[in-house]
Amino acid sequence: MVGDQVVDVRLTVNGRAERLRLDPRVTLLDALRERLGLTGSKKGCDRGQCGACTVHVDGRRVLSCLTLAVTTVGRQVTTVEGLAAGDRLHPMQQAFIDCDAFQCGFCTSGQIMSAVALAAEGHTGSDDEIREHMSGNICRCGAYEHIVAAVKTVAGDGAGR
Repeated sequence: MVGDQVVDVRLTVNGRAERLRLDPRVTLLDALRERLGLTGSKKGCDRGQCGACTVHVDGRRVLSCLTLAVTTVGRQVTTVEGLAAGDRLHPMQQAFIDCDAFQCGFCTSGQIMSAVALAAEGHTGSDDEIREHMSGNICRCGAYEHIVAAVKTVAGDGAGR
């Protein structure tokens, strides 16, 4: 029976080696939240449509609700908790605060993770380009103008790359 199988999984999350015993069907999101206590990534739709669960795997943004944890063995996983350096926030995290780029906060971690990636990808040329490359992240509160402002603030500083 497949449900009785567990596998040893060694993940590198936010620079730390983690060893877990998981059912091979466990998503990266569930492993992060339920096994490692990293609750910054949110379970929104659990179907890859809202972006609340966005994390980076080897520097690229992925939807952790659609990614099996076992597929990230040997790769670097970064969550919103891993962006800050101690008490010093990542420039994008600080820009989200400074630009009031969140309301309820539910989508914020996924928005920040996507924003960091799109800045690194060089997709910060115009408001429309930013909106296009952030389109997989839904904000039900409608804080989009402030999110674009936060991305532009970091892009203008050259930070976040």
